[in-house]
Amino acid sequence: MNKNIVVALMAVLAASASAQEVSVSKGRLRQGDDMSWAKPEMDDASWSEIDITKRWDDQGFPQNTKAYGWYRIHVNIPKSVFQGADQQNALILHIPKADDVDECYLNGKLIGSTGRMPINPAGYFPACNAVRNYVADVKGDGVRFDAENVIAVRVYNRGGGGGLYNNPLTITCPKAADGLSMRLTDTNVGQYHYDIEISNAYLTATNGLLNVTITDRETGATVKSLTKKLTLKRNKPVRVTVPYTMDKMCQLTVTYTDAKTGKVLSESRQLKYALTPAAPATPRFNGAPVWGVRPGSPVIYRFPVSGEKPMKFTCSDLPEGLQLTEDGVLTGKIDKAGDLTFTVTAENAKGKASQEFTLKVGRDMIGQTPPMGWNSWNCWGLTVTQEKVVASAQALMDKGLADYGYSYINIDDGWEASERNPDGTLDANEKFPSMKGLVDWLHERGLKFGIYSAPGATTCGGYLGSLGYEKEDADVWNKWGVDYLKYDWCSYENVRVEENDWGFASCVRPYLLMEKFLRQQPRDIFYSLGPLGGTQVYLWGLYCDGNSWRTAQDINDTWKSIYDVGFRQQFGKSQYSSIGHWNDPDMLVVGKVGYGLGENTDGLRETRLTPDEQYTHITLWTLVASNMLIGCDIAQMDDFTLNLLSNNEVIAIDQDVLGKQADRVFKDDNIEIWARPLADGSQAVGIFNVSDTDVTYDLKDYQPASNARIIRDLWRQKNLSQDERSWTIPMHGCRYLKLMY
Repeated sequence: MNKNIVVALMAVLAASASAQEVSVSKGRLRQGDDMSWAKPEMDDASWSEIDITKRWDDQGFPQNTKAYGWYRIHVNIPKSVFQGADQQNALILHIPKADDVDECYLNGKLIGSTGRMPINPAGYFPACNAVRNYVADVKGDGVRFDAENVIAVRVYNRGGGGGLYNNPLTITCPKAADGLSMRLTDTNVGQYHYDIEISNAYLTATNGLLNVTITDRETGATVKSLTKKLTLKRNKPVRVTVPYTMDKMCQLTVTYTDAKTGKVLSESRQLKYALTPAAPATPRFNGAPVWGVRPGSPVIYRFPVSGEKPMKFTCSDLPEGLQLTEDGVLTGKIDKAGDLTFTVTAENAKGKASQEFTLKVGRDMIGQTPPMGWNSWNCWGLTVTQEKVVASAQALMDKGLADYGYSYINIDDGWEASERNPDGTLDANEKFPSMKGLVDWLHERGLKFGIYSAPGATTCGGYLGSLGYEKEDADVWNKWGVDYLKYDWCSYENVRVEENDWGFASCVRPYLLMEKFLRQQPRDIFYSLGPLGGTQVYLWGLYCDGNSWRTAQDINDTWKSIYDVGFRQQFGKSQYSSIGHWNDPDMLVVGKVGYGLGENTDGLRETRLTPDEQYTHITLWTLVASNMLIGCDIAQMDDFTLNLLSNNEVIAIDQDVLGKQADRVFKDDNIEIWARPLADGSQAVGIFNVSDTDVTYDLKDYQPASNARIIRDLWRQKNLSQDERSWTIPMHGCRYLKLMY
């Protein structure tokens, strides 16, 4: 090791020893990957010196993507680090953040990792911004006191900047109580309950008191309380299960107090709550009374009707050219333009219901209401398979979501073969052994099928795009029976760079080209235009015959994203939305998501949105007439998410046949109000608390409500009395109303 570095390190250590902390900001780097580099005896004299508080590309090292690098940090750990400590069994290594994934070795032994390397059987998982605090067992992990230790950090960088960054390496001796941690897990298998886990990372055992309280957020009343004495030993976590029900809006508060030091661990969670009343056992039509199709295109429409099964569908005035199965699937073909109106009846053992339905046949009739269904990306990302798609489609029917209008099953990126056939056609890869068979299976059940591609040479996920093969791809999609195309942007930017063409037309051109070949097909394909960075697709999507277009960046399951994508970026765009041409703020992020990169082996995790934020998410998306594409794994959907997505009165706002998107009509520091006119002359209103504290709101402050004959709470499906029109709206929560005049 360089003598000057040793002298500098010893000076740092001498200065920091009195504070019981070792701090190092310099080390050595070699890009590449060799597991022998973890060994302490390995000679790293030829490695490059580096500041570990800054990414390697900020210091002149190559910005390698999908690449490894190793850091080796030599550090003397004085025994005085334990001075005044109440336990001497463990040290904490606070290593810098890593872009994207790391493994940390102390004197050749792995002591911690954050994220997952690509070789992990569970799949790659990034953790760029995570804090990395690794516990070293003084005896078991071979700490060398008053001697040199080698801390080797293996880093994998998938894209962009890479390496260690943000903070120096520090080594501290914690107090015994510092090894305590608490984790709360919402478990929805069987009865709803929270699993509370208290752990001790250090050898010194501790005692303490656990207090658990469930409080009704609307009344302040205590619903349940629990007090329990605990003894915590290393690597023997104590678990306590707290059941709850979803009939009230409740808060769970958990505190653990260490008996010796008084240290308190505290966590609080909103409990899930169900507002949507149970559907009646008798048949009830839940979809818009209209569907659109082009002349000569196949009709595939599943009537969304809830109620006890089995159920039989009939129609006495069905137009010639159409067929209706007893299961409620409408098929056929109509060659002549015009409106065909007929009445469909659904009957089960508990009763029957009828709906007058209009099939609109015409060249521009696709997308009479925003599409509803499921997309694979937010749950499976590039790990999507035919088996996973079938499981979600089957669950869509089994859980009753198809009875509320969810009918599209859309595969996002990751389905494409690695090479085209000699004739230029594109097949699916080995994850989809029979794309045509999958589509036929969906169509037989009245469900529709969507696919993904991009106008560039490659898709966002690095698979084959449609550049130069637009006609071939459109022809194949027609052959398979595709009903929906999500056409992303991604690598087409390379075409603009090569041609030095940055004009407005360079964005429109590839979408017009694909539109030409889509509309030549003898079937309807809903055309969804992907985002183009800062380009305003909504200004020109109509002229590409787009049926919907993204109006914001990609969504994720955080309040910041919901606010940016939903509230901030949808404001002022209502004028660009119309029947058959919808603004799209992106897919839903409720339920179990993960993008194929989740922490669990199946790549999924519970959404990070609170229950209040999830109600706000669905409320705003239906107000702005958004595509309602479920992003979670439906097969693992719990009752809370099902209740959230199957409120027929809320869905009716999204599917309203007037087709007018909501506008923001009021905004202050706490409250935003969005309102939308409806076909029956009423108004849908969302009152949102976008602040970080609870806010009281009185409906008398919203002038249009003063003239309303009836004010209906859409989530609770009840008319409000005069005494029910002032509320405390929780942080990031909402009230959803229908004003009838």
